[in-house]
Amino acid sequence: FFSVRLSTTIIMATPSTEQAEVILVGCGAPLRGMGWYHAVQMLGGECPSAKLCHIVEPWFLGGGAAGPGGPEFTAFKEKTIEDHGVQFHKSLADVPAVAAGVKRLALISGRTMDNPKLLGDSIAAGCTVIYLEKPGAPTVAELKSMKKQAADANVTISMGYNKNVCKYVRNAREFAATKDGSHVTYVSNNTYENNAASLGECFERNAEGMLKNMAIHELALLASFHDVTVDNIESVDVDEEFSSLQTLKGPSGKDFTDFDKVKFTIKTKTGKSVSVQADRCGGDVSYAMVSDTDGKELFRHSMPDEDDEANVSVLEAKYPGAMPYFFSQDPDYTTVKERVAKLCASGDEAKDIATIDIAINALEVGEYLTPLMTKMLS
Repeated sequence: FFSVRLSTTIIMATPSTEQAEVILVGCGAPLRGMGWYHAVQMLGGECPSAKLCHIVEPWFLGGGAAGPGGPEFTAFKEKTIEDHGVQFHKSLADVPAVAAGVKRLALISGRTMDNPKLLGDSIAAGCTVIYLEKPGAPTVAELKSMKKQAADANVTISMGYNKNVCKYVRNAREFAATKDGSHVTYVSNNTYENNAASLGECFERNAEGMLKNMAIHELALLASFHDVTVDNIESVDVDEEFSSLQTLKGPSGKDFTDFDKVKFTIKTKTGKSVSVQADRCGGDVSYAMVSDTDGKELFRHSMPDEDDEANVSVLEAKYPGAMPYFFSQDPDYTTVKERVAKLCASGDEAKDIATIDIAINALEVGEYLTPLMTKMLS
């Protein structure tokens, strides 16, 4: 006679001894928000070391509940509570204290400008590892202050620079390592329409600029694998024929100046050389290429490749209408989360995952290159 009562009892999500207890901070709207996709991957068991137990979502649990995406979020919340026992909160301060022996991980997936405060709140909530989406903070100064705050609390920061674990990047690096004098070029493309309205909207929404937003992933690769730091740059050779700087009106009517495409080669004082090409209107294929000393192409691996495309088709059917980039980068998001969760749960090294130092170096290079290249292309 207890069965009716028990069937409505919700079992709260709790981590096993091999899992990190994850607080997702910033879910966003279903099918739109990167946080939502992180949640879906963890709830689907794709990151075995991560147990999603709490979701903090100030907007849709507050002022945004009745607005666009609000009803969809509420439906997702109710189903996630019922099926998985995840607890939802308006702020990190509302999350219950961490239980004895539990390793707690904050996955922060909100607006970049909120990250410095959310880092402090996550430390206060008992998190020992914090996963930050790129670029981590709006400025180098804030990243440095966050690094100190985390170090003082003995907390590790890992960055969601997913291209660090991408197959196409790894394959190109491994090939280049077998060829003396070879040169790697990372090519990043996006699918904006090549017109003033589309690019103007893009410029306004990503007002920190291309090198601190779209191409920051490539700068993180340079910092992680090619010794590139501002102090170690010997020269920057900009391909002025390929690169383009425009001033366009955003939806607000204000003017925004940014690159719609760039190509440059950095030589380091330690004798390395590496190139980056980024094009907001270049299409939906990104790749890494290895060339010889004469510039002849020896190797190329693209993303998505055939395996990726097969996976994309499966995911498109599973989540119709979701942001297309979730699907092409799905395996990399899983890999980064799993390695960071394992680091939190068991202390295992998070191989190739960008650290806060990489984030600082990448953003410093972005801040260094932007005025230099703007001047060249003006």
